[in-house]
Amino acid sequence: MKKFFALLLTLAMAFTLVACGAEEFELALITDYGTIDDGSFNQGSWEGLEKYAKENKISHKYYQPADEADDAYLNAIDLAVQGGAKVIVTPGFLFEVPIFVAQDRYPDVKFVLLDGSPNNGDWDNFEGRVGDNVVSIFYAEDQSGFLAGYAAVMDGYRNLGYMGGMAVPPVVRFGHGFVQGAEYAAQELGLPEDSININYFYTGTFSPAPEIQTRAAAWYNDGVEVIFVAGGGIFFSVVPAAENAGQFVIGVDTDQSGLSDTVITSALKLLTQSVYDSVESFYNGTFAGGQTRIYSASNMGVGLPMATSKFNTFSQADYDVIFEKIVSGAVVVNNNTEMAPTDIPTSAVVVNDQN
Repeated sequence: MKKFFALLLTLAMAFTLVACGAEEFELALITDYGTIDDGSFNQGSWEGLEKYAKENKISHKYYQPADEADDAYLNAIDLAVQGGAKVIVTPGFLFEVPIFVAQDRYPDVKFVLLDGSPNNGDWDNFEGRVGDNVVSIFYAEDQSGFLAGYAAVMDGYRNLGYMGGMAVPPVVRFGHGFVQGAEYAAQELGLPEDSININYFYTGTFSPAPEIQTRAAAWYNDGVEVIFVAGGGIFFSVVPAAENAGQFVIGVDTDQSGLSDTVITSALKLLTQSVYDSVESFYNGTFAGGQTRIYSASNMGVGLPMATSKFNTFSQADYDVIFEKIVSGAVVVNNNTEMAPTDIPTSAVVVNDQN
């Protein structure tokens, strides 16, 4: 009996030592159910957090929810807090409801919510609030999309496509900006009306699917030269179609040029920098809790990666001119997400809205 109790005591002590010595992670990112190497939102956000953590030797980890649902996101947040997280980054509007709950559940934890603002998700009894421990970050996707559409037309493309994921505000702004950029370039070039054609479609998902590749292939077969893809994983359905057709793609969120030779440019959000800045603000005591921040052309928050873009004639000088016009207000991009793409005032663009 004595030996039996001694064994139990030994095991209990061992368990206690393991529990006390469990590794903690001070910085955490919760993915939006996608993977950390999606070449888009998750990856760009993680790279910002990881960059700051490595530079400053701070422990860090990402958590991938078990499902694409509010409860799954909250469970992942719970795990991150239990794991010692002081700052949690959540990329995407899907975290609006989970952060609305978590900001009160964990008042001592700081949250960085990208592309969303905390709310209860109840549109009949709506309540939205950015807690004192939350900074909500948005991007001027309309400006980034505008630059992509403008550059494509100035570079000689006349048959364009826009394929977005879910028709949520950021995706809509990308598409509307793309149409306006193409229109503005057509006007500058003095092209006749109906000289630019744009196929326009929302897939309803951010995940790759065979039917998306089929649609993209049909577009290319019908003469589309380049498709702007703004939908996370659907990029990996459009790229094979572009490769098979010998045509091109415009990426989104991060510089996706390294993922395929078909990518001529990408409509950027400076995700990495915005996450890096937010994490840094926590450690230097300037965390903008309770505030909403917008990254736009005026603070270098959006743009095109000209160093890696594969344009034929559109140059850095051309880009600098149009970028400065947006910064100065000489060009104002309509960011009204309530409009249909066919309602955006145009004179040289024909939009085939296939949604």
